[in-house]
Formats: sequence, structure tokens, C-alpha cells
Amino acid sequence: MSRDAQECGVNVVIGLIGSKWKPSILWRLAEGDHRFAELRRGVSGISEKVLAEQLRELERDALVSRTAYEGFPLRVDYALTPLGEELNDLLDPVAQWGDAYLADKALEAPGG
Repeated sequence: MSRDAQECGVNVVIGLIGSKWKPSILWRLAEGDHRFAELRRGVSGISEKVLAEQLRELERDALVSRTAYEGFPLRVDYALTPLGEELNDLLDPVAQWGDAYLADKALEAPGG
């Protein structure tokens, strides 16, 4: 039985998190709520512009929530939604597979 590539559940997930930065952002938010600057420091190498863009997309896709608090200075917290938490839990085995893959590749390397 063949399924159209657009209907494949794996492609849906890759479409949601298939950027260089989104898995790292989700991983950081699994630690708890973070402010923008905390995320910026915690996701090494990401620019402010890209972080803001990625957070907007994650919020649009209902994986991350954004809570703004009144007052000065403006305080905004980002957190995983229940869907984001569920997805993050599903990424744990993927991360374990990736770690094992890297370890195997290191053993295959000359001198490894």
C-alpha cells in the first residue's frame, strides 16, 4: 500500500521541526520556560532574527506558547505546549539513535 509523500506522518514531523534550529529550541524548552535572551544564549550560534522566526513558526504550529507579561521592561516567556512536550518526548529515541550512529562512525574512522 503506497501513501502519498505529503500524507506520510514522518514528513509531517520533518515539516514541523525540519530546520537546523527547531530541535535545539525544543530541547532547551524541555528544561522549562525560557525568556528570549536565555534561549539565545542556550542555542549556540543562532542569530536573534532566526530565533525570533523559528519561535514564531513553533508558536504557529502549536508546539510552543508565548506569554507576555505587562510591565517594564516587557517580559516574554516561551514554553512547550502539551503537543510540544509530546513531540519532544518522541525525539528522545531519535537522539539516542543519533548518538549511537555517531559512536559507531567514530569506531569505524581510521585510528578509532
